[in-house]
Amino acid sequence: MDHDFEFERAYWGDCCNTFDEETKHFVYAKLMGIPTHCHGFSVDQKRILDLGGGPVSMLLKTRGFTKAKVVDPITYPKWTQLRYAAHNIELLVSKAEKICEKNWDEVWIYNCLQHVDDPGLILRNALEAAKLIRIFEWIDIPAHEGHPHELTKKSLDMWLGTQGNTVNLAESGCYGNAYYAVQASPYY
Repeated sequence: MDHDFEFERAYWGDCCNTFDEETKHFVYAKLMGIPTHCHGFSVDQKRILDLGGGPVSMLLKTRGFTKAKVVDPITYPKWTQLRYAAHNIELLVSKAEKICEKNWDEVWIYNCLQHVDDPGLILRNALEAAKLIRIFEWIDIPAHEGHPHELTKKSLDMWLGTQGNTVNLAESGCYGNAYYAVQASPYY
């Protein structure tokens, strides 16, 4: 799995040109039901936990949160860490499989679960962490270097305990089959 993280780190490089991924955030947010404003997203006094946010979490473009945290297992350039701190976003360099978070209003997971050790465990952790899970994931892509899992609607529905939605996208850098859902946690 460490090889997959090295693959992902190499993809991001120095993290200076992230436009392609950040453009996709607006497609993800629309499907995840996250309100937008002119150049970003808006939440009303919520505590948001982003699992797998990488160096350019959607939280960097979000206003109105009372608490925000990004969990990602890769150490990116120091300046990306400073940018999170400047925006009052806590950064935890850790695998999401190892977290034990509670009392968040929402967990956001987007374009993340193909890259991890155990997608089911991460979703269980997310359901225990927050009242609401917002998720967007690419599905039906065979596992390959850097992406050790092929996610399907069936597996995501099973792990989340819901019937999510699927869509075939061809916009703003987003191409392919995707899964999205907004799921209340059974633990709150």
